[in-house]
Amino acid sequence: MKAMILAAGKGTRVRPITHTIPKPMIPILQKPVMEFLLELLRQHGFDQIMVNVSHLAEEIESYFRDGQRFGVQIAYSFEGNIVDGDLVGKALGSAGGLKKIQEFNPFFDDTFVVLCGDALIDLDLTTAVKLHREKGAIATIVTKTVPKELVSSYGVVVTDDHGKILTFQEKPAVEEALSTEINTGIYIFEPEVIDYIPSGQEYDLGGDLFPKLVDSGLPFYAVNMDFEWVDIGKVPDYWQAIRGVLSREIKNVQIPGIEVRTGVYTGINVAANWDNIEIDGPVYIGGMTRIEDGVKIIGPSMIGPSCLICRGAVVDNSVIFEYSRLGPGARLVDKLVFGRYCVDKTGAAIDVQAAALDWLITDARHAAVQYRQEYPPQREISRLLQPE
Repeated sequence: MKAMILAAGKGTRVRPITHTIPKPMIPILQKPVMEFLLELLRQHGFDQIMVNVSHLAEEIESYFRDGQRFGVQIAYSFEGNIVDGDLVGKALGSAGGLKKIQEFNPFFDDTFVVLCGDALIDLDLTTAVKLHREKGAIATIVTKTVPKELVSSYGVVVTDDHGKILTFQEKPAVEEALSTEINTGIYIFEPEVIDYIPSGQEYDLGGDLFPKLVDSGLPFYAVNMDFEWVDIGKVPDYWQAIRGVLSREIKNVQIPGIEVRTGVYTGINVAANWDNIEIDGPVYIGGMTRIEDGVKIIGPSMIGPSCLICRGAVVDNSVIFEYSRLGPGARLVDKLVFGRYCVDKTGAAIDVQAAALDWLITDARHAAVQYRQEYPPQREISRLLQPE
């Protein structure tokens, strides 16, 4: 069976992470989110998978290659070209990418599934395809019911009593929402649906193709299913996903490593004297990380591999990516550290290098940076990261 993973977007709402990591490669405790999707597809018999790529395409292709080690076959459709010797991505939109693949060679010849590459799901795809076929649908959206107070964060799908889609609402106000069924970015199509996508232009599934299907009166349905779905569309979503995995609220992701004490998991060769560290799980610490004496870690928190957490530092309800150095006495509460950026749980980011705060947060591979009096603005900004 055949499937497609949408992986060409720039992930602007997940910056600064997506400056250097494409969204499908964002790690959930060191494992890319797209890898979980491949496992799900393989489990349900989808072993021929097309992936459209554009932004940082080489990161995706070099990791997954042809799919052999994941038990599937993968091929890639690059969207973009070479300009002045540089590879420049130019995404065609979620529907345009599908059209490009089919025009290259008719790959989709039977019912197929399309998944967004930035969500954790445990959907029963076999049942979803069965329901799609029973309805005689040309296209099906898998929907999920959310509390009404949350509908303003999602695309809402409005159906009749038989599940046929009537219209859509994009992030409606709560009082204006006509439904509590939301679009999860999981689609089931018949090959004929591609005939409704124009050639050679940017075209979106949700914004362009789906309204056309509704207006044409085609058998276009929603199937509402109960499953675990964690969308990583924005930095706060990612922060919540890590919290959910560590707290075991997200059931389909296992915490890797070994449990060195209750609720504390580590990779190999972590240097730490646990008797001199105050730690309250759930916490994950990656391999080859050093935790100095006097550090306090409060979960749910994740510290990536090859980090250095210096004496007296506090990590509270925070996520720290690999090769990060947290200086002596630094205090992280509800923060995400990625490279030169410190991000709060709303997505607001500080460039710690530009703010002259690299004496508090820097790359662990750099020599320690000393406090520099010649940068007065750092005193105000550093209050976010130092003891109260």
